[in-house]
Amino acid sequence: MYGIFSDEGSAPRVGYKVGNQILDLTVAFNLGVFADVLPHIDSVFARPTLNDFMALGSVTCRAITQQIRAYLQTEEAQSGVFHELLFVPLANATLHLPIEIGDYTDFYAGIHHAENVGRIFRPNGDPLLPNYKHMPVAYHGRASSIVVSGTPIKRPSGQFLRGDDVVFGPTQALDFELELGLIIGRHSAMGEPVSVADAEDYIFGVVLFNDWSARDIQRWEYQPLGPFLGKNFGSSMSAWVVPFADLGPFRVAGPVQDPMPLPYLQTHQPGHFDLPLTVSLNNTVISESNARFLYWSFAQMIAHHTVNGCNLNVGDVLATGTISGPTPDQYGSLLELTGNGTQPLKLPDSTEMTFLRDGDTVTMQSRTAANDMVLELGDVTGRIA
Repeated sequence: MYGIFSDEGSAPRVGYKVGNQILDLTVAFNLGVFADVLPHIDSVFARPTLNDFMALGSVTCRAITQQIRAYLQTEEAQSGVFHELLFVPLANATLHLPIEIGDYTDFYAGIHHAENVGRIFRPNGDPLLPNYKHMPVAYHGRASSIVVSGTPIKRPSGQFLRGDDVVFGPTQALDFELELGLIIGRHSAMGEPVSVADAEDYIFGVVLFNDWSARDIQRWEYQPLGPFLGKNFGSSMSAWVVPFADLGPFRVAGPVQDPMPLPYLQTHQPGHFDLPLTVSLNNTVISESNARFLYWSFAQMIAHHTVNGCNLNVGDVLATGTISGPTPDQYGSLLELTGNGTQPLKLPDSTEMTFLRDGDTVTMQSRTAANDMVLELGDVTGRIA
């Protein structure tokens, strides 16, 4: 996993996570580790974001990842004279937001979440709006308030209904949303759609993503234009980006899409991924979901995002929307887990809760294995200040 770190007052730079250590890629570059695949005089690893590294292109980035993994097996990396220079203990490092984010789009690709929210917000109507199964619905979010894992989240204030009265104050329905974030590593030309067949080539990597939500503010404001203050006060993402190629062994078929999407959204290979996802509240697991429950694939999200000619830039973030499964223990938000506050969660200390309280800490994790390969996404954690 790639990320940005600093230590002992040093400048932020690119690192590669190896267990409880970080391989300092600037030092590795200076030692000539990447001389065969990266013959540049100026190291992209000395930069405070991954953007310049990602912009080298998928072929070069994959070659560098392979070179890193090969180098980690050498005696020089494991116990050589430069070992102490090459590796920084994770406990001694400060982690930073790994990318400079240009634009942020949040999709609504989890069908079970969409159905559950529809039943809560529109109890007398169809859970899914008519367009849901025809296109990946999304909204343009706020990039400036995306923060790295571990950053405290301040409870937001806004307008909401109390009975029949419109009031202003701190949200009483603060929630998390279990999501994945796609990190875009390639520019596309304005006016030129990205085909569904080529879409995955634009993904550099994947992170865990928590789109914090103020449900009472959201419910009052979302019609007719959708999310605004209930969403834009903060989102948290992992400090570590997993290269997209690492997801290959976990590729699976998605759900049958009925009706069949329009031709520009039709795919001919499995486009979903079997990635277990867990949510812990104050160190107690309260949800176990899986990325395979998404209705729309990553490729379909990108194809739809660009079909009108909207261009992608290196560093853009595309989030999946809340990933819930079909059963209550797989729901990816407190809105669903508590039935909008009508069915409180019972915690190990015998207390009950509905939405997040000041001091609560939410942690999202993903770890799985296939064919002797272990895949772990970087944790994303946030504490309510």
